[in-house]
Amino acid sequence: MTVEIECSIQNLWQEVRDLSLGTPPHIDHLPTPPTPLHFLRHYITPNKPCLISDAVSHWPALSLWSSSSYLRSTLATTPVSLHLTPTGKADSLAPQPSAHSSLCFASAHVQTLHFPQALDLVMASEGSKTVAYLQQQNDCFRSEYGALAADCEEQIQWATEAVGALPEAVNLWVGNQFSETSFHKDHYENLYVVITGEKKFLLLPPTDVHRMYIHEYPAAQYRYHEDCGEFELELEDPVRYVPWSSVDPYPSPKERRREMEKFPLYFNGPKPFEVTVKAGEMLYLV
Repeated sequence: MTVEIECSIQNLWQEVRDLSLGTPPHIDHLPTPPTPLHFLRHYITPNKPCLISDAVSHWPALSLWSSSSYLRSTLATTPVSLHLTPTGKADSLAPQPSAHSSLCFASAHVQTLHFPQALDLVMASEGSKTVAYLQQQNDCFRSEYGALAADCEEQIQWATEAVGALPEAVNLWVGNQFSETSFHKDHYENLYVVITGEKKFLLLPPTDVHRMYIHEYPAAQYRYHEDCGEFELELEDPVRYVPWSSVDPYPSPKERRREMEKFPLYFNGPKPFEVTVKAGEMLYLV
């Protein structure tokens, strides 16, 4: 049964590939927010991403958050969760400790600091052995960053009407050029807004799931030792396994040939959709 399903998925992928030959993959770019009905019919129902330009231009955050002094003063005594890794890749695959050629699913070391101190570490990551990223994913904007609530809308009204529900979680992430998220699939609708800087995405349709080479990897946690500035990666005990994509879309030149041989369906298949979300823009994805 499993073989039949895999063959059906690959046949569907091949049909999609044949239809798209000669057409560069692209994401719909909407100049203004859609109506709830249009958003539901053309994007939510078909699970189709879109980039929206003028969706949050009225948010005070766009002007206020461009100044780190405003954030530092507003959150001067606010404790926040800072994620630390040696590479900037949290929740991703890493060499398994004490095992040759084996990988594990590595989560970041998390410590609680006042926001100004955490922001200093995020900004100081360049040239450092430690990459800091404010990337808590537990509705942190409405808990840790509640002092900034008035700078954004509580909800995106047209999206709320289309989905038929209020946001389950609202998160705020603050990173730098080393902050990287590996391939993954969320189980809910996402509206991703960039306030300052930009964020680059690689997106693949659900029909490409077989190209991700998803395997189960033992879970591990980084431990950061401040006294020596070094990381230690520890496997969880008892062992827990996490299904995760094996593909690194940006292997080093040294590793590229080997990675292409290991994952031919990804590297020899259609290119992913690429989109850069800039300040003031919103990306819908699922």
